[in-house]
Amino acid sequence: MIYVLLVIFVVWALLSAKTSRPDGTLVKPLPQYRRMMQYIMPGRNESIVFFDRPIDATNLLAYLPQAKDRFDGNLTHLLVAACNIGLAENPQMNQFVMGRRLYARKGRWLTFSLKRKKLNRKAKLSAVKLQMQDGETFRELTERINAGISVERSGEKTNADKEYDLFGLFPRPVIELAAKLIAWLDYYNILPAFFIEGEGMYTSMFIANLGSLGMGAGYHHLYEFGSCPLFLMCGALEERAVVVDGEVVIRKMLPLRFSYDERISDGLNANYGIESVCRVLEDPFRWLGCVAEDGSDVRPMWPHGESLDQGDDADPGGILG
Repeated sequence: MIYVLLVIFVVWALLSAKTSRPDGTLVKPLPQYRRMMQYIMPGRNESIVFFDRPIDATNLLAYLPQAKDRFDGNLTHLLVAACNIGLAENPQMNQFVMGRRLYARKGRWLTFSLKRKKLNRKAKLSAVKLQMQDGETFRELTERINAGISVERSGEKTNADKEYDLFGLFPRPVIELAAKLIAWLDYYNILPAFFIEGEGMYTSMFIANLGSLGMGAGYHHLYEFGSCPLFLMCGALEERAVVVDGEVVIRKMLPLRFSYDERISDGLNANYGIESVCRVLEDPFRWLGCVAEDGSDVRPMWPHGESLDQGDDADPGGILG
């Protein structure tokens, strides 16, 4: 019996010492207070922070028809592009917590949801997961997204559909055991790379454009399954009274609501990341381009050569402390 216990202890010790993962690199050194956060708040929804950030949609509404005509671009494409730039500009937001450890994600991955058939209440929800590529233009990203959407909306069963159908054949105890096994393998960094790469919740950020269905934006929870620490919900356009140059005017605003895992970084870096996303959406002509007839505005989304970081301008003179 003692030998069995010894073997179990050795296996546990070896698993606990394993820090390498196929999707992330261990962040070290880590400040002790941030390390302790993994134990004080072990779950993502114990660590969740919500941000409400509506943006002025004036430039966005002028840009969208041109993007639609030239390469079938829409708001979902813009959201993906803006989040890509935001993560690239603020790499501390491209981290995740697993097994009480903080990891820097390998690559920028974005997952977004869609209906198999637009505005069809009975249509299934689906998710497309894509790795972002340095040097890619907005038009190239849009074409790559549309290729993924065409597969999801083809009516044929995807690999995810086949997996769900397979799991559906098993009784509840087996499914529950399988879910616990996946979580255990993930905690000890032995979940296979092919599973991580193919699963939409192992992603830098999840994007849901509810405005395409005429819905408002909610405050979304974070999934404990997977490693996604960021969630963006975009709602339908709203007319709001805003103050511009000291006067109250009516503007069309796009409501954005962010959920993020506080354990990956502090609130200041989260704010920088959100501001980067919002500035791209508020001025897509500048940051995304690809709509000029002479092609003069075709350029990579990232590296862009122009910083989006607010720097000291975020708090001029340090008046906020």
